[in-house]
Amino acid sequence: MNDTAPDTIFMKIIRREIPAEIVYEDDETIAFLDSNPATKGHTLVVPKEFSENIFDIDEEPLTAVMRTVKKIAPAVRDAVGAHGLHINSNHGSAAGQVVPHLHIHLIPRHSRDEFNFWPQQHLSTADAAAIATAIREKIG
Repeated sequence: MNDTAPDTIFMKIIRREIPAEIVYEDDETIAFLDSNPATKGHTLVVPKEFSENIFDIDEEPLTAVMRTVKKIAPAVRDAVGAHGLHINSNHGSAAGQVVPHLHIHLIPRHSRDEFNFWPQQHLSTADAAAIATAIREKIG
């Protein structure tokens, strides 16, 4: 665990300074119920090693987080009798990230009516091609 990490609520949970309903833990990750759940069973998976978001996490802790997501997702779904699971993560305040510590939401869904999809925009073929080209150049 990084001793110089910001003192986020998630670091306090990891250090057991505040209570949480922990559902899973291993050497690299911890999973606990969200204290303000979108639905019953809403669970967060967090790396124990601090990273603010996808832009600064190393590959190994990210892999550990996704391994935990894969491992516990069926249990989260089945524990509340859900029919699906919304897996989401926000990166940066503009994307709705509230806690500056990378975390993955596992949100049980019973019906599609519970979840309003994001508004969709129409892109022209030319705009789509230009954006795709810019992304490919940035990956390069």
